[in-house]
Amino acid sequence: MFTGIVQDVGEIASIIPREGDVAIEVTLREIDGSAIRIGDSVSVAGACLTVVNFREDRLFFDVSRETLGRTLMGQWRPGIKVNVELAMSGSDRFGGHMVSGHIDGKGRLVSRYESARSTRMVFEGEKEIAPFVAEKGSITIDGVSLTVNSVSDEPASVRFEVNLVPHTLSVTTLGNLDTDDRVHLEVDLIARYLHRMMNVQ
Repeated sequence: MFTGIVQDVGEIASIIPREGDVAIEVTLREIDGSAIRIGDSVSVAGACLTVVNFREDRLFFDVSRETLGRTLMGQWRPGIKVNVELAMSGSDRFGGHMVSGHIDGKGRLVSRYESARSTRMVFEGEKEIAPFVAEKGSITIDGVSLTVNSVSDEPASVRFEVNLVPHTLSVTTLGNLDTDDRVHLEVDLIARYLHRMMNVQ
């Protein structure tokens, strides 16, 4: 389980195809790699991956064909920056919202504009996630916990706006997004479970 509070911006150092899967190497800047163990869960751009090896400033992951199909990882190249968060421990402060690291869909940045000292961004997501996106609800974008300001249902998609303060822009990859850049989306866990409960009754 994660909180959506990014702890580091890592960099993809290598991507090696392996019989349909890929091995990914991520370099770290802020996180102390000595505290990480093989088998630990780590959120990389919002996707929960399992550490298969590590060094002081590098983490290694195996990414399955299933994960490649549900994420943008198949399009990643060395040099790409990614948001990184270690899984919560029992003593951690809970700062964002409950994030599973299971990607629900892919989105794209439609527009961005300045609003006082903040930046507002409008994203478009697949229609399938529309029931789970609500005004003042939570959403995770590339591993970052954000609050939805407004929602607009389109014929084949859903559009929503989020507000990013200067700190979030400076410590995550979201500040570097350009129009039409694609992102990972994870809807609010509680909204997903409530929707499921209502539909099986």
